[in-house]
Amino acid sequence: MAQQFWHDPLLPFVESRRAWKSRACYQPHTHPAFSIGAIDAGRSILRIEGRAEQPLEAGDVVFIPENCPHACNPQPDVAWSYQMLYLDVDWLNNLWEEARQDDSGQRMRHPTHYRDIALYHQYCALNDLLFDDVPPELKEEALIGFLVGLSPETTLAPEITPKWVPAMQKKLLQHCEHHWSITHLAAEVGLSRFHLIRIFRRHTGLTPHAYLLDCRINKARHLLREGVSLAELAQHLGFSDQSHFQKAFRQRVCATPGDYLQQMRR
Repeated sequence: MAQQFWHDPLLPFVESRRAWKSRACYQPHTHPAFSIGAIDAGRSILRIEGRAEQPLEAGDVVFIPENCPHACNPQPDVAWSYQMLYLDVDWLNNLWEEARQDDSGQRMRHPTHYRDIALYHQYCALNDLLFDDVPPELKEEALIGFLVGLSPETTLAPEITPKWVPAMQKKLLQHCEHHWSITHLAAEVGLSRFHLIRIFRRHTGLTPHAYLLDCRINKARHLLREGVSLAELAQHLGFSDQSHFQKAFRQRVCATPGDYLQQMRR
């Protein structure tokens, strides 16, 4: 079995784990954290006291509340691969409070199983980002964004775009090289981080930081065509380092900045 753990002291409310080709079996146990697991390969059995055994397969996502005795193990003679997120309960409760939602409305109080491939891919994208070398505020926004996606939409009519949304888009576009924290952006418009991400994404299709990265990469393409050197671009556009810039560029252009520049010069 191979496994990998991730934790960042700057994000003390979340921990992640990935395991590949595991045959290890667990005794019934509990976690003080709210756990979210996903099955990547193989088949397993989720056992929870007082409930029927739940067969799990690749693509399944499971939510397990804190202090819930459980055991999830591979089926006999089968290896499985999986991912786990552990969320601090106080942080999670504060997030729902920030969203002005009571406990009965949102956070799952009983183990819940989803066979939803779209949810699984969202989970994988989040966990990949947590293990990646990107700024912690981007990881926090992605985590909140994932949790937002689990909650019912507010009653805001989709055709009504709050005035602050295009204003924020304009600011991020014009000053894309600046460091904008989600906490600062939310405070500017008098919303919680939860609601800011939800409403901004509803009306633009992206979270604020994803939109900011798009603005940076679009500007990078323009600057490359204008003759700005590759060595200057990452710092000029506000990226933490060259690798972060290179990855963001490839994800949006499907080419490295160097390849893009070479093609433009033909």
